Amino acid sequence: MTGGVRLLPYGDRALLVELGSTGEAVAYAAALRALGADAVGEIVPAARTVLAVAGEGAAVSDLRQVLAGVCPAPGGVDADDTPLVEVPVTYDGDDLADVAELTGLSVEEVVAAHTGQTWQVAFGGFAPGFGYLIGEDERLHVPRRTESRTRVPAGAVGLAGEYSGIYPRASPGGWQLLGRTDATLWDIERDPPALLAPGVRVRFVQVPR
Repeated sequence: MTGGVRLLPYGDRALLVELGSTGEAVAYAAALRALGADAVGEIVPAARTVLAVAGEGAAVSDLRQVLAGVCPAPGGVDADDTPLVEVPVTYDGDDLADVAELTGLSVEEVVAAHTGQTWQVAFGGFAPGFGYLIGEDERLHVPRRTESRTRVPAGAVGLAGEYSGIYPRASPGGWQLLGRTDATLWDIERDPPALLAPGVRVRFVQVPR
C-alpha cells in the first residue's frame, strides 16, 4: 500500500492499481494520463483497477514512484480535457418498458434520463469497440436480464448494473435494451479504432423512429 493506493506487481513490466469503484478508476486513469510521465507506457482502466505498463527504457521502480504520486481530482475528470461524442439513438428497445418498471419511471422519463446526462467511457472490454459507460443518474442502475439473448444486434444500446453500453457487433448478451444506433463503434481505419475509447464523454441524442 503506497499513499492509500494498493500497487500490485503485474509481470515484470507493469503494476496493477487497486481502487474502490469504477469512478475512482476513471479518475485515477485520467490523472495518470494527464501527468504524461515518460515512465508510464500503456494505461488500461477496468472496473476497479488500473493497469500501468512501464514506458520504454523505464524501470518498474520508476513507474511505482509515478503511480504513488498520482492525485485524482476530487470532482472527477475535467470535462474540458476529454472529448465529447454524441451518439444518435432510436429508443425502441425490447426492454424499454421493463426498464421503466424496474426504475419506477415512465418510458419517456427513462429516455429523458438516458439522454439528459453525460456518460463517460470507464473502460473497454467484452468485444472490440465495446465501452462500459458510467453516468450521473443512479435511477438507471438496473440488473441484467435474468436470461441472456442468444443474439443482440449490432448497435443495440443497453443498461446493466451501473453501466450503459452499445453492442459493436451482433453477439449474445444480457443487457436491458433501450434502443439502437447506427454509429460505427469499431473501425480499424480510425485512430483510435474505438469510437468510445476510455475517457471519452458521451451524450445520447434521441432521434425519431
